Amino acid sequence: MKAIVYRSTGSWYNIKTETGRAMSARIKGVFKIDDITSTNPIAVGDEVMIDIESESANTAIITEILPRRNYINRQSPSHKKQHHIVAANIDQSLLFATLREPKTSQGFIDRFLVTCEAYHVPAIVVFNKADLYKNKELEKYSALKEMYAAIGYRTVLMSVKTNEGVEEVRDALANKITLLSGHSGVGKSSFINSIFPELELKTQDVSGWSGKGLHTTTFAEMFDLPGTGGRVIDTPGMREFGLVDITRQELSHYYPEMARLITNCQFNNCFHINEPGCAVKEAVINGTINEDRYVSYVNILESIDDKNY
Repeated sequence: MKAIVYRSTGSWYNIKTETGRAMSARIKGVFKIDDITSTNPIAVGDEVMIDIESESANTAIITEILPRRNYINRQSPSHKKQHHIVAANIDQSLLFATLREPKTSQGFIDRFLVTCEAYHVPAIVVFNKADLYKNKELEKYSALKEMYAAIGYRTVLMSVKTNEGVEEVRDALANKITLLSGHSGVGKSSFINSIFPELELKTQDVSGWSGKGLHTTTFAEMFDLPGTGGRVIDTPGMREFGLVDITRQELSHYYPEMARLITNCQFNNCFHINEPGCAVKEAVINGTINEDRYVSYVNILESIDDKNY
């Protein structure tokens, strides 16, 4: 029997069968998927085959993981050399960012976008808490919107509190499986509650003493969105987003504005730093590539340790 994983709590999984029956399931034996070594062999969104274990207890055994269309991978927070699959079989990702309380860095956004490019997942960036923004933050948003739009990314300015932009984001979820990500405290759960209050997700305010978000969601979990034909996967808030399976040589391929130019570089193995005849650096100088995006690329490049590959 075929089923989809809705929640993973470690040894047990919440699943839903093709007929809509909700069950608890566990794996039998050790799974090895496409030579991916991760801290979680099964992720939310995975399609699996099951055998009923107990009708009375409503439990099942997962016997097989079906091939994934895609997945989003990140560095494990507790084991830097291990990977953690955030979610599988998704149609798009929606990154919640905020320019105040807490502030999301461009580096965090770009790391997430790089990962989405690497795993062929379309991404939308939602700048939430617009009701808190002063002129400084609104000018920053305008600059970010222009920068990301130029390279093909959609951004939305939203405030759950005032309902600004909420319908636009809600419409984007229809008939799609969407991964919701972002720092703790950026309003993912508040957004879901605003459009689907029956789900009653727990929310917490930003920590007053640190200005950082408090973790609310403990495990990744998928929800059916009533009336839209879509599903969302809510993920635990992340302090940082560590890249995995991306080498220094590959990084520029996941910056769309750079990927279009790298074949014009004088050297095939150009890192776009000090090499002569670099088409990417030339584009930065003439303004074709945004300087902030280039600085972001350099910072991420310096953080990648190829010895891990």
